[in-house]
Amino acid sequence: MRETESTIRVDGRGVKITRPEKVLFPDDEIAKQDLVDYYRRIAPWILPQLQERPLTLERFPDGIRGARIIQKSAASYFPRWIKTVSVAKAGGSVRHVVCDDEATLVYLANLACITPHIWLSRIDKRDYPDQMVFDLDPSGENFALVVKTAQAARDLLDQLGLPVYVKTTGSRGLHVVVPLKRQEDFDAVRGFARQVAELLVKHSPSERTLEQRKEKRGERVFLDINRNAYAQTIAPAYAVRPRPGAPVSTPIEWRELDDKTLRPDGVTIRNIFERLENRKDPWKDFRARAAGLKTAAQKLRRL
Repeated sequence: MRETESTIRVDGRGVKITRPEKVLFPDDEIAKQDLVDYYRRIAPWILPQLQERPLTLERFPDGIRGARIIQKSAASYFPRWIKTVSVAKAGGSVRHVVCDDEATLVYLANLACITPHIWLSRIDKRDYPDQMVFDLDPSGENFALVVKTAQAARDLLDQLGLPVYVKTTGSRGLHVVVPLKRQEDFDAVRGFARQVAELLVKHSPSERTLEQRKEKRGERVFLDINRNAYAQTIAPAYAVRPRPGAPVSTPIEWRELDDKTLRPDGVTIRNIFERLENRKDPWKDFRARAAGLKTAAQKLRRL
């Protein structure tokens, strides 16, 4: 069968779409063209999450049942207009893609990049994160326990005077996120996050854990603070996840956690735009509310 392709104009650039009929989510008959269409339409919401950051690309050229490719370095065949940033590593450097525009987003979707994972820092100040993330990961199927942990995290972070947001991961858990002013480096932010997580575990050790080994967690929620380290990544808001149904990591309002029907993978590329049409973006003021950790750290020590 002859492979099909087309070229579309995005941001004044021609972006080639190859094999648009290639099925990426076989249980749902969601093809590469559907992924491209999604990322084109979601661009106004997701680009603020991606811009100015090194990316790691999670690609599935043969669909989510096929081999997964984790690609950190931009390939030599990428168009010259794709923005990149060189990041030093032991023995050399990595040239990461930076997605600042819709054309790049569409180009990545054509590579079957289902999830573009972001750094927690921006390229102009790479050692200083602009967000702190608590990744709440269930050990079993008890999502209600994840919700309870997220609410406890919010109460504690509120008590420390920090702005706090929540989103579904599009997988199994929730991300509790604090926007930061980029005044503290990764070591300081991770140390602060660990102290918060330790206090949350202390308050409910039968329900929460910092145990790294899965076999020792039991049914407890794992409070993963490991993303708060240099060059670590997370799936950003509005990114598609490589799971049946093509779920989307979605910002939610805190009051939505009271909805017993809420699922971490309940919003998909097929229903997210109906959601966006009917409610405001809960993360619209995310960057505007960025905070420093100095005063919060003093309060935390007193607790």
